[in-house]
This record gives sequence, C-alpha cells and structure tokens, in this order.
Amino acid sequence: MDVSRVRALRGPNLWSRHTSIEAIVTCAPDECNIAGIDGFEARLRERFPQIGLLQLTGHADSVTMAHVLELAALGLQAQAGCTVTFSRTSATQQAGVFQVVIEYSEEDVGRRAFDLALTLCRAAADDTPFDLAAALAELKELDEDVRLGPSTGAIVNAALARDIPYRRLTRGSLVQFGWGSRQRRIQAAETDRSGAIGEAIAQDKELTKKLLDAAGVPVPFGRPVVNADDAWAAMSEIGAPVVVKPVDGNQGKGVTVNIKTRAQLDRAYAVAVQFSDEVLVERYIPGSDFRFLVVGNHLVAAARRDPPIVIGDGVHSVRQLVANVNSDPRRGSGHATSLTKIRLDDIALASLNAQKYTADAVPGKGARVVLRNNANLSTGGTATDVTDDVHPEMAACAVAAAQMIGLDVCGVDVVCDSVLMPLDKQGGGIVEVNAAPGLRMHLQPSFGKGRPVGEAIISGMFGKQENGRIPLVTVAGTNGKTTTVRLIAHILTVQGKRVGMTNSDGVYIQGKRIDTGDCSGPKSARNVLLHPDVDAAVFETARGGVLREGLAFDRCDVAVVTNIGMGDHLGLNYISTVEDLAVVKRVVVQNVAPGGVAVLNAADPMCVRMRDACPGSVIFFACDKYHPVMATHRAQGYRVVYVDGGDIVAGTGNQELRVPLADIPLTRNGTIGFQIENAMAAIAAAWGLNVAWDTICQGVSGFVNDVQTAPGRFNFFDYRGAAVIADYGHNPDAILALVPAIETMPARKRVVVISGAGDRRDEDIRRQTEILGDVFDEMILYQDQCQRGRQAGEVLALLQQGLRNAKRAKKVVEITGEFKAIDAALACLQAGDVCLVLIDQVDEALAHIAQRVAEK
Repeated sequence: MDVSRVRALRGPNLWSRHTSIEAIVTCAPDECNIAGIDGFEARLRERFPQIGLLQLTGHADSVTMAHVLELAALGLQAQAGCTVTFSRTSATQQAGVFQVVIEYSEEDVGRRAFDLALTLCRAAADDTPFDLAAALAELKELDEDVRLGPSTGAIVNAALARDIPYRRLTRGSLVQFGWGSRQRRIQAAETDRSGAIGEAIAQDKELTKKLLDAAGVPVPFGRPVVNADDAWAAMSEIGAPVVVKPVDGNQGKGVTVNIKTRAQLDRAYAVAVQFSDEVLVERYIPGSDFRFLVVGNHLVAAARRDPPIVIGDGVHSVRQLVANVNSDPRRGSGHATSLTKIRLDDIALASLNAQKYTADAVPGKGARVVLRNNANLSTGGTATDVTDDVHPEMAACAVAAAQMIGLDVCGVDVVCDSVLMPLDKQGGGIVEVNAAPGLRMHLQPSFGKGRPVGEAIISGMFGKQENGRIPLVTVAGTNGKTTTVRLIAHILTVQGKRVGMTNSDGVYIQGKRIDTGDCSGPKSARNVLLHPDVDAAVFETARGGVLREGLAFDRCDVAVVTNIGMGDHLGLNYISTVEDLAVVKRVVVQNVAPGGVAVLNAADPMCVRMRDACPGSVIFFACDKYHPVMATHRAQGYRVVYVDGGDIVAGTGNQELRVPLADIPLTRNGTIGFQIENAMAAIAAAWGLNVAWDTICQGVSGFVNDVQTAPGRFNFFDYRGAAVIADYGHNPDAILALVPAIETMPARKRVVVISGAGDRRDEDIRRQTEILGDVFDEMILYQDQCQRGRQAGEVLALLQQGLRNAKRAKKVVEITGEFKAIDAALACLQAGDVCLVLIDQVDEALAHIAQRVAEK
C-alpha cells in the first residue's frame, strides 16, 4: 500500500462539511481484498481491538486495505478522545487507487493518526508489533497540546452555539469571531476591547493597589522591595504575617502567603525573584481565597479556591497520596484539563516542612496536609462555586475594580472570610486584578455547578441579534465567474458597502487590488474575511481550491453557479467527466445558509439538478422565460430572472422588475449573449441579498466592461478602424459563448489569435480550433509562456489537428510568443476587420495591446 498525497480539507468540501484529511492510496492487487490475506483481520484486531466492523452486516463487497486504513485512522482518533465520526473511501477510475477521507478535530492529530494507522496496517500485514498504548498516548498528548484550552474553547463553543463563525489565527489562543468589519478577536479570555494600558496596569500589582485604593476598594497595604533585607524591613513595617509575590506575576507563580518568620521570608523572596526582578511584600489577609469573574459591568461567576491538599490514611506517604490525587483524569499537566496536577516542588516541600512533614512521611488517618499556601488551580488547587452567594455590595466592589483598571473581562482575586457580607464589614480585600483570567474554575468547578462564562463573554462582544457575519456571495461555474463576481461587487459598492472580492485576477478591497494572480481559492477568500474594512464579500470559487482545501467559509448567503461545461480542467484530480465536475461545483450550493439563495442557470441541466442540494431557496435565470424549468419555478411562486424583449426581468408571481439591456453596457446593447447571462446571474444574486431594485439598476448601468473594470473579459479596442476583442476564454465552452458575440459584429475579415493551456485534455485543445476554424478567416496559433507539462510544440500540433476540417479558416500561422502573435495579427488588420485575441498573460497582454493602439 502506497500513499502518494495527503491533503487537509479545512472547510466544507466535496465529501462533507467536516474538516478532513484526504489521501490518495494505491493498493497492490492482493490488497484490494483483504480476505485474500491469510490471518490479516485477526492480526489487525490483536493490535487494535477497538477497530470497528470492516464490513457491514449483509454486504458482500470486497474490503480493501484502503478501507482498513480509513477505519483505523478514524478509530485511533476516537480512542484518543477526539470527537470525530466521518470517514469514507472512494475508488477512482484507476484500478487499485482510492481516495481515503477521514474527519479530524485538529489537523496535526488527524495527520499523525493517519500515519499511525498506516503503520498499524503494515504491522498487521507483516505480523510485526504495534504499540497501541503508545500510539494513543501520543495522540492524546498531541491533541491536548494543539487544541484550544478550556477557557478559549468555552468561548468558541459559545460562539458556535450562536452561529458566529470563528477562525483560529495562531497555534495558540488568538481567535477571530465573525468576518470583515463585524469581526472581534480574543486571546484566551482577553478580548480586543481590553486595552494594552489596562493589561499593563493589571500586571503591575503595586500600581493596581494604588488605583483601587483611590477608588475606595479595600486592598492590603505593602510595597515593592529590592532584596531580601529590604523585604525583611518591609515585613517589619507592615507586621507579620505577610505575602510575598512577583510584581508582574500571574497564575499564582512565585506567590507565598502567611509568612511569619525571617527564614520563611528569605525562602519566599528567593522563589518570587525567579519570576520577576521586582518583588512585592504586602499584608497577609486571613480568610479564604475567592476569584470573581467580571464581564463588562456584571459579575458572572465566583468561586472559592482552596490550596492543594491530601488527606492522610495512616498507610501511604505524602508522595503516594499526591500520586493518587494526580491520577484523577480531571487533572493534567497544563491547562487543557479542568484541574492541574499537584507538584512536589520546593514550595510544596517548604510547606510540608512547616507542618513537620517530609514527602515520604506517612500522615495519620484524617490528617489534612497542605501542599501549598496559595490556592491557584494552576498549582493544583480546587474550586467551589459560590456565585449564588455573593453579596451585592461585594459584587459591585469587584465590578468597580475591573472598571478602574480598564478591563472588560477581568478576574478579581478577593481574600475574606465570607462572600455573604461586604468586604469592609469583615476586613477583607482585593489582592489582585487579572487580565485574561482562566475560566476553568467556573466552567468545571471541583464542587458546585458550572457557570456559562463563555456565553457571557460572547454576549459582551456581540449583541443579541448579531452573529458577526457579513453578506457573502460565492460564484462557481465553468465560464463567466469573474465577470459575474465583478458585477456583483460593483452593485454592492453602489449600495454603499465596502466590498472585498477575489477572482482569477487578484484580491480587491474597496476596488484596490492588494494581491495579484489567480486568487480564486480559499486562502485568498480567508484573507478577505480577515480584513477589517470589508462589509461584504464576493468570491470566485474555482474547482481547484475546493478540491485542494475546501471552502474558506462555513456557509454563504448566495451561491451562484453560472454553468457547467467541458474543458474546465477535466482529467485532473480524478475529475474526468462533466458529471464529476458538477459534483464539485455543487459544493457551494450545498453550503448556502438556510435563509440564503442559490442562483442557478435554468438552461443548464447540471445546474438545475443542484436545486435539491440547496438548504435555502433558488432563483433560476435563463434568457427564455418559457423554458420549462423557468415556467414551473415561477408558477410555484419562486423567483426567476429572464430576458423579455429588450429588458432583463426579475419576476416572482405577478410582480416584475425590469432593467433595459440598453442600460447595461456590459451586454453592448443586448448583442453579447454570454454577457447577458452574466448580468442576469449578478442581478439575481443582488436580488437574493435583498438589494433595492433601484440600486441594482444603478449598479448594472454603471458597470463598464473595460480593461480596468474587467480585464480579459471581452475588452474592446479600436485599432485603425478594426475591432480588436481581448478575452481570457480558455476552454471550448467559453469559445462557444464568444463566437455568437463575434458573429454579430460586421466584419470584412475575421482574425483570431489563440493558444491552448497544456493542462487541458487533448480533445479540449483540439475542440477550440474546431469551433474557431468555422468562424474565422485567419488563425494565428501561438505557443504561450508556460506549457503546463507539455513538450514544446505539442499544444500547437493539437491546435492544428482541430483545423483539419475547418470550413472557413484559409490561412494558419504558427508563432512562438504571445506578444509576437498579437503584433502579427495587428499588422494584418485593416479598417472593418474583427480580431479576437485569446490572451494568456492577462495584464501583460492587455498592456501590450493598449500600447500598440496608442502607437497607431
């Protein structure tokens, strides 16, 4: 078994809406039916007993090694605790070659699980060992390392529950919610509304106390110290007991409490100075340690934190008791679990020493042994929820502290005897204020009920009716995508929106190109959704990106499919037929929002079939309003867009909205059929977004199909009285659409300049000149800059083969180089001629033609 390609599908894709690993797996003849491999399944189950059924009951199909690999990769992830359920193996047209797809929750884990599954299958085949326990431990550790921690994860889950899209921006906890101008971001539990100044204040514990004291909030007195002797002097001034802590520490690191002697003080100072050059000594407030979580101007959760302890049983040592507590599956070594393992470090040993214990001492039955004086969860402490018990004045005090520091999400540390009465009535105080507070103790407290703190944070970031989404339109199809995308973007711009657009020419933000090249894939679309100055997004979605990585978004408001035709990279990536291609293009329709719209070409049967896959509604478009699909759809009360006389009409029921073709420059007064179709698709998309009809009419009438607005899309030049049309048509269907438009133009002579893309099938390259040879008098064939895997002269030979039965072409010339071919065509033109230039290097070729026109 050989694996030739592994891809991560990071969005909705050809197979499912799940993020997935897709691999191309080649099986040897004997691996195409594992029943022929003696003892294989038994050996496989010995190594991985939890693997599921290899064949469903009642099915007699052969089980391939690729299918076993699929089930093993999914099963290993599931046994490691990943929430994955989807997998599939699909045979390709090549014998023994399969596409294996496995869902993943974390890409790194999915990739590693696939590698381990491959090792497992080979071990079972070769009867060699496979360490299942080690494999699962590795996957669990990797999953814990790369997945979002509980705090960030809770906020993300709350966002998903409200249908707010999210994107993880780093391998850490920086997350974006929403798209474009409606986006918000968090870093762990810190939001983008938490200013750097507020965070800096919270890090400076001495400054925090000064500000809180100025606001009338009770705080313990103290001061920063520069060395151990200064710490002793401060302790003498304040009076024992005291607390020693780093000035800019966090998570309880380096904090020692209830210090009463010089020896304890020296040890505490030595620990604190490891975490910060500045150390703070302050009055120790007796009582319990509480954490209040403030979001905005509300106290949303409160918990009592208790230091890590073990209870003696008269049999086991402290070390053994700690190991037993740490065996609790809720305890981990980091922040991925609800509790943290207790550490027997120097601080713990010092605490034991103060209680006359060592790590190997055996405490008496019932003896309460404290492993640390501070009660942070990150050092092994536990939490008890007390939210419902907090006195209103104490809650108000916590909110005042957060607002004084300037934090919209804030962890307020309080030490007092009870939360049932105000702080000033019991001598308690606020000892710290924390930016990016941990949420574990509130989500899954050791005792008491969990609190929906993730939901509270999301509610503070987004209003009740907000989901962070901007209008999103995606356009797929064989031809017309780029022009349709540009026209939709123009209409939305007229509506007053700042539009982000991707197409095969580049990425555009508010009409300015910020990236060049073919940007019709998911990476470019994601970049647009990241941009804070985008109010609406319009994406050209090519089949290559869908196959390579999936969609860049979870769903769209409008999906347009212009048409499905031959020559759109058939034969690549196991897409060999138009039917295969339609399945790929259908992905955008399958991921329309339930309240969204699919805009489909009623004259294309492949597009019509997609309507059943749309979760939303459908608007059909076609030139012929009497087309059976159009007539039926309208009769059922649904929306259609068609041509009636000299108008494009949007109709539903008895209502009709019209815009004259004469007012749509793109169509050249209704003479260019394929541009009429593009205009109908764009109008339908805008209609689907509920754009006002006057705005739609203004948008289509103001869209000029020139080099600046739509480069390479039927761009017209006047060269010495000859009409020169430059177009990026590069497949038979595009050429079939261009020919009627050319034939409507009076011509003394017709000349065409053409090459062929080397990554197309032979029959598609030949078909282009078969079509053109019946329409044009002179043919100039050129070999373009990139042959895309073909040998020099191979494409030209295929183009020549297509002209063998040409009815009109009398003169055929071969030229090497696109610009030389253009110059040769221009040199033979006279007034009244028509020349179609099928360009390859769009920007460069258009600039070259413009230069020649200027020189005339």
